[in-house]
Amino acid sequence: MATKDFDIKDLSLADKGRYKIQWSAQEMPVLALIQERFRREKPLKGLKVAACLHVTAETANLAKTLAAGGADIVLTASNPLSTQDDVAASLVVHEEMPVFAIKGEDTKTYYSHLNAALDHQPGLTMDDGADLVSELHKNRTSQIPQIVGSTEETTTGVIRLRAMAADGKLQFPVLAVNDSMTKHLFDNRYGTGQSTLDGIMRATNVLLAGKVFVVCGYGWCARGIASRARGMGANVAVTEVNPLRALEAVMDGFRVLPIAEAAAIGDIFVTATGDVNVIDAPAFAVMKDGAILANSGHFNAEINLTALQSMATEVRRMRDYVDQYHLTDGRRIVVLGEGRLVNLAAAEGHPSAVMDMSFANQALAAEYMLQNAGKLKNQVYTLPEELDREIARLKLHAMGVKIDQLTAEQEKYLRSWEEGTA
Repeated sequence: MATKDFDIKDLSLADKGRYKIQWSAQEMPVLALIQERFRREKPLKGLKVAACLHVTAETANLAKTLAAGGADIVLTASNPLSTQDDVAASLVVHEEMPVFAIKGEDTKTYYSHLNAALDHQPGLTMDDGADLVSELHKNRTSQIPQIVGSTEETTTGVIRLRAMAADGKLQFPVLAVNDSMTKHLFDNRYGTGQSTLDGIMRATNVLLAGKVFVVCGYGWCARGIASRARGMGANVAVTEVNPLRALEAVMDGFRVLPIAEAAAIGDIFVTATGDVNVIDAPAFAVMKDGAILANSGHFNAEINLTALQSMATEVRRMRDYVDQYHLTDGRRIVVLGEGRLVNLAAAEGHPSAVMDMSFANQALAAEYMLQNAGKLKNQVYTLPEELDREIARLKLHAMGVKIDQLTAEQEKYLRSWEEGTA
C-alpha cells in the first residue's frame, strides 16, 4: 500500500490494535456469523465502500466483515476524538485497508480525511452523522450518479437526512440503520447508557451517588443515560421540549423541569438531543461552582462552548479530557471531552456486545442496498423487519437463550378476523 493511501498516527501500534480487535470480536458473534457467510458468498464483490464511522475495535470488525464479503473499503473517522490509533494502525498493517483517522485531528484534517475517503470513488457510503452524504451533496456532486446509496448509523444523521429528503435535496436512497429495532433499542439505550457513564467516570473519577444528574433530552440515548445514572445512585432530572417524552420521563419516575431551573441545581449535565445550544449562556450564569458538563449527542454543538469561553477568564486542562472554565465571578464550570461524544472521547464507546447488533445491521444494510440498486427512491428507508428479527434471533442463539414458537393453531388465530369472544 502506498503512503498516500492512509493517514494515521503511528504504524508501530498495529500489534496492540490487532489484539484489541480480536478481544472485541469475542463479544460479536452475530457479526462473526455474517462474516462467515459473506466470506463464502461474496455478496459485496466489486462494491467500493467509503465508511465514515468511529474508528474503534468494533468498527474494525465491521470493516473486516465487509471486506470478507468482497467490498473494497476505505475508513475515515466520524469524530475527531473517537479514533483508537492502534486500531487504525492494525487495519492498515494487517488488513491492508486504507484508513484516514488520527485521534485529536483538527477540523481541517478531519475534512481532508473525508475527502480522501471520497477520492476512493465509492458506490456506497456508510455514515455516522451524515458527513459523507453532506460532502457529496455540497462539494462533490459529480460523484453522485455512481452512488448506489448510503447507510446511516446515528439519530443525528437520520435527522439531517430526513430534512434533506423533505426538502427534495437527497439525491440517492439511504437506509436508516439507526431506526432498526436491534439498533436503537439496544445500542442507543444500553450502549449509550453504559458508555456515557463510563466516559464521565474515567475522565473525572467523581462519585455519581448523591449527585444531581441532569439529562437533557429523553430520546432513546437519554433514556439509557438516565436509567444508568439512577442505577449508580444519582438523583436524576430530565429536561425536554417534547411533551410526550417529558410525560414518559415523569411516568418513569424522573423529575422533569426546564433547563433554566435544572441549571441551578445540577452537579452533572449530559446532553443527548441532536440539537444545538441545548445548554447555553443563561444556564452557565446560574450553575453551581464545579458543575460538570458532558455531551452524548453526535456533534459538539449541544453545549455552547463559544458562549462559555466568552464568560471565562481562563481555561485549564485539569486532566485528560477535563477542561475547567474559570468565570469572572469565581465559579468554575467543567467541560468533558471538549463537548464531543464523551463516551468515545474519554472512554472506548459502546460495549462490543451491543455494537455486534448495530454493525450486523450495517453489514446487512450494505447487502440489501446492493441487491436493490436502482429500485429505491431518493428517500430514507428502514431495514426490512425480517432482517431486524433475524439479527435478534442470532443474538439470542449466541447468548444461549431459547424462545417459544407459534403453533399452527396460534398462527391461524392471529391471521383470522372471525374469531372473537365465545
